[in-house]
Amino acid sequence: MLAILSIFVQLEKVPLNVIFFCRVADIILERVKSDNGFGPFSQYLVNLSWQAAQGLETLGLGDDVIVCAKELPVHYSKAQELIAQIWKTIKPKLAVHMGIAPGSQAVILEQCGKNQGYKQRDVCGVCPPGHCCVEGGQDILHSIIDMKTLSRHFQSLGLDVIYSRDAGRFLCDFVYYYSLHLAGGKSVFLHLPTRGALADLDNLLPLLQAVILAMLGQLEAQ
Repeated sequence: MLAILSIFVQLEKVPLNVIFFCRVADIILERVKSDNGFGPFSQYLVNLSWQAAQGLETLGLGDDVIVCAKELPVHYSKAQELIAQIWKTIKPKLAVHMGIAPGSQAVILEQCGKNQGYKQRDVCGVCPPGHCCVEGGQDILHSIIDMKTLSRHFQSLGLDVIYSRDAGRFLCDFVYYYSLHLAGGKSVFLHLPTRGALADLDNLLPLLQAVILAMLGQLEAQ
């Protein structure tokens, strides 16, 4: 299991013979095992982000939300291929990516992804060409979701949710930037804690449900 997961959310209308509109969300959490291990996350025998993905698939996000779990590899080019395939075939309204943040006790909302500086090798011992995600791409891409506002909202409720502008220059950041590039900013990344109360799924899952639904609400209000 590995530390990078992707949730793809698609909003669409119900058939025209139905007199109301319904939000339908197809959520795909991607995680692909590798014989070479999981890079710097190999010490985590149980990956909370994958457990959270499975938990969200089981619990759902409401009656009008469909959740499906899959896996992404800790492999730069293969991760890009899988993300591109999803955006091409599903054309989601919003992508939510998740990974673990070793040592953290909070859920971290990442505002942006960066194009340069990927010098850490993946599980196959490879760095992306030129140590960048997209040749000729912008240095930084931002999500259209206002992470600072969301983090302040949940902090006001006494919850451990924090804002960040640095997803780490490894697969998490790489995946996030590429998804933002394909999606025109309609992606988010959540880093999940490995310590403290929120490392317990019973505490984490309700918070993730609330965070993702708040993101969808913010998106629909734009």
